[in-house]
Amino acid sequence: MATKVLILLGTKKGVFIFESDYGRRSWQLRGPYCQTWPVYHVVADPGSGTLYAGAGDPWFGPAVWRSDDLGETWSHSSEGLVYGEGEDPVQGVWSLAPAHGRLYAGVGPAGLFVSDDRGSTWSHLEGLRAHPSRPQWQAGAAGLILHSLLPHPSDPQQIWIAISAAGVFHTADGGGTWEPRNRGTRSDYLPEDQRYPEFGQCVHSLAMAPGRPDRLYQQNHCGMYRSDDGGQAWQSIEAGLPSTFGFPSAVDPKDEDTLYLVPLNGDIAGRYMPEGQAAVWRTRDGGRTWQDLREGLPQRNVYFNVLRQALATDGMDPLGVYFGTSSGSLYASDDGGDTWRRLAEHLPLVQSVETLVIR
Repeated sequence: MATKVLILLGTKKGVFIFESDYGRRSWQLRGPYCQTWPVYHVVADPGSGTLYAGAGDPWFGPAVWRSDDLGETWSHSSEGLVYGEGEDPVQGVWSLAPAHGRLYAGVGPAGLFVSDDRGSTWSHLEGLRAHPSRPQWQAGAAGLILHSLLPHPSDPQQIWIAISAAGVFHTADGGGTWEPRNRGTRSDYLPEDQRYPEFGQCVHSLAMAPGRPDRLYQQNHCGMYRSDDGGQAWQSIEAGLPSTFGFPSAVDPKDEDTLYLVPLNGDIAGRYMPEGQAAVWRTRDGGRTWQDLREGLPQRNVYFNVLRQALATDGMDPLGVYFGTSSGSLYASDDGGDTWRRLAEHLPLVQSVETLVIR
């Protein structure tokens, strides 16, 4: 049985942590941590309980913060988070993933780094930026960032990443070489005869189905997709959603067919809740049908958005689902999204939400 549940928030002004017992009814807030640096992603290594925070400060550059005591104290390092001479400097760490005894970091401008000493020092996996398509990568609204990072759960040589706006790439040799995996995803902002390019799509998030690593879900700037072959081909699953546009996606860690989304009203229509009414959308059949979940969420004059890493689940039974908003609120459900309540408001802009269940 779980003894403690943590919700880890990366915000514009540091890390905040919500803590509860296994009942998840009463939550205590701690923070801000990391000297209120802008933090893009906070993750936990489920094996060790170590917390990591990817950050970037306009004055001091990028860093990865680490806590070995569930967030009470933190240290940070940027050693090795640099490109070669003449390249644009690394500005921030946008995504983190502990896997197979290593820690991976996706950065902006887009690139991939790895640490074998728990974030103390870093090495650049140069194969991604050596890809022949790199001179044609274009920056999205947040810049040219590697924001989604999915290591294979049992094969340490395989990793999927997503870059805005270059698309999805996959490596089968630990990062030495990379292959674009974008077939079937469209780019509505290109001429009609170029809508399905080999690369260049603006991916917003990737999620991997539990127990089935070749099943991937992708929220794109231009649609919602599923792949059942590791991204070699994608099929649209946006029918039934209120919009083709949104940022975050999160799977149920015990069900390959259950996925959560927070669609927005469109890329040039304001990027807020459709019709000004908050809802999380859930599929339980791999995207064939969708249900809007609204009970407990505000239904009038809702103009916040939810960023690409600000939606998470906790794997408990019943499932906990959590999302943070651009206006600094945190919402939680402890029944798989059927009902919601607000845990906090007036926090800084929430950039990421992750969980850690301690057993």
